[in-house]
Amino acid sequence: MDLELHRREQDGIAILDLKGRLVVGEAAGKLRETTSQLIASGHNSIILNLAGVQYIDSTGLGTMVICFTSAKKSGGMMKLLKMNRRNLELLVVTKLATVFEVFEDEQTAVNSFFPNREIKKFDILTFLQSQERAED
Repeated sequence: MDLELHRREQDGIAILDLKGRLVVGEAAGKLRETTSQLIASGHNSIILNLAGVQYIDSTGLGTMVICFTSAKKSGGMMKLLKMNRRNLELLVVTKLATVFEVFEDEQTAVNSFFPNREIKKFDILTFLQSQERAED
């Protein structure tokens, strides 16, 4: 399945809804190009909604890091939203869970860009442990 990418905005924050597989080739290129265009147009606060992404390979993960770095260099930030268990485990194993802010609720992710708004932190390890218990 190709990667589908839809852009929308909430409170001035660009939200990219991804669906499919974030893998080497056209999919990774599409994400990198879209985030580059957003940053070039002054939208450097970005949320990647990964609810529809079943699989991320090493190139897809590298692309996410490149996009994160580009946003940060431009004075902005890129945050992640609604990752599945497999993709969260990938962040933990690669130690990128210490780099990316991950959220399970869209409004909380948007609020995290505003220092005066309340946010509830998403604890990846607690989430993964609860998923393991649910499978037993």
